[in-house]
Amino acid sequence: MLDRAIDAVRVVATDIVVVAAPDGSPTLSPNVTIAHDARAFEGPLAGLAAGLAALDPNARRAVVVGGDMPSLVPPVLERMLGRLEYADAVVLEADDRPRPLPMAIRSVVLGPVIGRLLAGGERRLRALLTEGRIVALDQATWRQDDPEGASLRDVDVPEDLSG
Repeated sequence: MLDRAIDAVRVVATDIVVVAAPDGSPTLSPNVTIAHDARAFEGPLAGLAAGLAALDPNARRAVVVGGDMPSLVPPVLERMLGRLEYADAVVLEADDRPRPLPMAIRSVVLGPVIGRLLAGGERRLRALLTEGRIVALDQATWRQDDPEGASLRDVDVPEDLSG
């Protein structure tokens, strides 16, 4: 499942970073960097901080996805990256609310914000959606590239695999 998420991101990005638990050592495809959470169970915002720290310091933007998102549609990710010209982060809207993943971010802007949020005890990725200039692509726009809405699918329990 992780390989499918990596393959989708590889279409739009040159550097791929996977964040694992402190003692995790997933088998990864070539040219994928592994970063580790500093401590286990610190939440997705801490994982994002670890991933950004592993990127080239000159990286200006990043695509953030979950490893449990096996059906990401690369043209949706491309559309999100294209909208970063006008925003600090771009997310998808579904059911009249913004979803935190997938997310395209201007890492140079949101990196310091993530540090501030973490220092204040925040651990939720959704907290970023209240910081800076956030664009939520409406369903009519992003579903032009993904009519089935597959880019929002994540697998949290085995039953999610059949959906």
